[in-house]
Amino acid sequence: MTGHTDIAVRPIAAAEIADWSRALNTGFLRAPESSEEEVADRASYIDLARTLGAFEDGRCVATFRSFAQEVTAVGGAVVAADAISNVTVSPTHRRRGLLSRMMAADLAAAKERGDVVATLIAAEYPIYGRYGFGPATWTAEWTVDVQRSGLDPRWSGPGDGGRIDLVDPADVRKLGPELYERVRRAQPGAVDRSERWWQKATGALRTGPSPWSEPFFAVYRSAQGDVEGLVSYGADDNWQAKQPHNTASVNWLVATGPAAERALWHYLCSIDWITQVKSGWRAPDDLLPLLLPDPRAARITTQADWLWVRVLDVVRALEARTYGGEGALVLEVGDPDGLTAGRYLLEASAEGASCAPTTRDADLVLGAGELGALWLGDESVVRLAALGRVREQRTGAARLADALLRTSRRPWCPDVF
Repeated sequence: MTGHTDIAVRPIAAAEIADWSRALNTGFLRAPESSEEEVADRASYIDLARTLGAFEDGRCVATFRSFAQEVTAVGGAVVAADAISNVTVSPTHRRRGLLSRMMAADLAAAKERGDVVATLIAAEYPIYGRYGFGPATWTAEWTVDVQRSGLDPRWSGPGDGGRIDLVDPADVRKLGPELYERVRRAQPGAVDRSERWWQKATGALRTGPSPWSEPFFAVYRSAQGDVEGLVSYGADDNWQAKQPHNTASVNWLVATGPAAERALWHYLCSIDWITQVKSGWRAPDDLLPLLLPDPRAARITTQADWLWVRVLDVVRALEARTYGGEGALVLEVGDPDGLTAGRYLLEASAEGASCAPTTRDADLVLGAGELGALWLGDESVVRLAALGRVREQRTGAARLADALLRTSRRPWCPDVF
């Protein structure tokens, strides 16, 4: 067997995008060949310097890509992130250290650039913990049985003076970006959406082997006429014995507050012939079930980890977010990759936080992956200590850390990338 030292890991050239795409499709068990249009589209948005491939005998056998991203920290500040995607290793070249080599190169470059964290959506859970990533947000999907929900079947619109209108894709491209900016600035864990994202979501940019099927778009406007919510959804055509059994499937739904959320979910459940609503990816503590008179009508069909975070700069990451109280902690961070290892004094208060390297005795000892899981406030230090993944050096330090770090609403990333 050829040793991994004979395989070159490097940024790809423009002429290699088709070969790289073939390896990517192979890793994701898709039809290997990409059309000329797909290759040209990929060439229009990838950064070749951040698109890595592993090559043996002139053939790409592993893929890796990163791009610039913004992530919302607790409190609303946004930090620069190294977003990682398109990670594959061909089945013929597993267990040769190719992912480790690509990851090490990318994270070192991200650290050098000054990115605060790295992010990814993990296709498989066991892979990324060994690179210092931790699951920082989770996601859930609900399926709503409309007939059991207890909602008034005569519902004809919001009772708060607002209104819901169907809009066209061009309207979404005008209204959506500004609305989403407001939403993501208030949602820890949310990431920025590019103009390309909106073009793809509305059919202005049509790529990939599947034909474009235009979804429905509905907007919620408050009594003052402000756009506060937007939903994209599709519906199937399922009749049995002359009775409708149709499902509305949400692609995405964003809202600035509970009034807009309530109105949009009620709207979806009120559509004629719709007997079931699939929520799409939502926050694990989404309001949806409790907006229904009978919350049991909303059945969880998926609950899983979502956004993984790898802290690259401990000081800037901890100073970027806000905290739930006042206190000081010394964190000793272990990092075999050497990117964040050290001891740090965090001092937090309502006025802000400061963090700096220190020689003081540690209150808590944890790994880089645990720090990533804790950064957005979802995971519990007490729980990780019970699992042996955080070591408490000072009695009560884990509880103090939870009081400082955890958030009242769970962080959430609405997007996959």
